[in-house]
Amino acid sequence: MISIEGVSKSFGDFKALDRVDMKVAKGEFLVLLGASGCGKSTLLNLITGFEKPSTGRIVVNGREVKDIDPHCGMVFQQYALFPWLTVAENVAFGLKMKGIGAAERRATAQRYIEMVGLKDFANAYPKALSGGMRQRVSIARVLANDPDVILLDEPFAALDAMTRQVLQEELVQIYEKSGKTIVFITHSIDEALMLSTRMVIMSARPGRVACDIVNDLPHPRNADVQLSARFNELKTQIWSTVQAEVMRSMESRAPH
Repeated sequence: MISIEGVSKSFGDFKALDRVDMKVAKGEFLVLLGASGCGKSTLLNLITGFEKPSTGRIVVNGREVKDIDPHCGMVFQQYALFPWLTVAENVAFGLKMKGIGAAERRATAQRYIEMVGLKDFANAYPKALSGGMRQRVSIARVLANDPDVILLDEPFAALDAMTRQVLQEELVQIYEKSGKTIVFITHSIDEALMLSTRMVIMSARPGRVACDIVNDLPHPRNADVQLSARFNELKTQIWSTVQAEVMRSMESRAPH
């Protein structure tokens, strides 16, 4: 579904990514992990076409990404909802832009609003919702547009621990139902293990692929998976790699 081929990205003299090669299969849930500043968000922006590679190319579902790609749906840490639209209107907004009729828009929006557990809030405005509920609306809006790929940039980072765990479980269920290809950024190893089918650990700046790990924890998956011996084995393996890259990152920024 996604092919990243020899991609580097520089901003002036600052090199964010260096010769990244990566393939993401259809239906995979890939989580990107790594120290702050290792280029994870830059890579997502390249996949969706917000930025262009300095070298190399990115192909999504057979099409080289040359501009903002409507076949990729993005969920940000901040909810980016229209405050003057209801939940249903926010979820249906992309469908309206595509020229889809009102009845079909309403039916599609309602289906995804129910999928994220907000059936009773379809006519509410964002100001009446909690942070976790707003993020569910953002996810429903992306799903309603039926993109080939869903990209999520630390979508749960601003939420409290309990809400975060609830939304992690809901996202796993949505993934299991929809079979979408998902790329998700997080700094949390526990979150990566809970969500992913595969994890890529990025190196310290400039970002490269430091480690690529298949997550073989069984599905269907919920928070109880954290009690398994395999969860702790994978966590230890990932932590040793992440820790080494964080130390490299700190050393590279230290004054000499």
